[in-house]
Amino acid sequence: MKTFKTLMVMALAALLTSCGATAVFPVSSIAPAADIVAKKSKDSHNNYVLEITAKNLASPDRLEPAGSNYSVWIVTKERGVKNVGQLNVKNAKKLTYKTSFPFEFDEVFITVEKEANLPHPTGAELSRTKI
Repeated sequence: MKTFKTLMVMALAALLTSCGATAVFPVSSIAPAADIVAKKSKDSHNNYVLEITAKNLASPDRLEPAGSNYSVWIVTKERGVKNVGQLNVKNAKKLTYKTSFPFEFDEVFITVEKEANLPHPTGAELSRTKI
């Protein structure tokens, strides 16, 4: 019976760790109160899913340098840096952003931008993490 319980605990731990990876963004000098976490997983269609949760993230127009939005970027092995969306926030206590795409990535970063849907980052980098 003890062996069965041990095996069940090990199987559950393996299942939970195989569901995805989580990374905490380092504290930003631009928005130091922000607490940002990224999670990477795969969906049922074999696409990569990126979910970002941010707490205490100031509106981008209140930062120095100011912007109109936060752009989310990924770094891929095959396609380089890709813009995967924007965090539109107005002094939110908690913000959740989720997107999916067909290519693998190993790094995520967020910039403060004056325009949306840019092909390359132009603004100040808020924070970056490997995942």
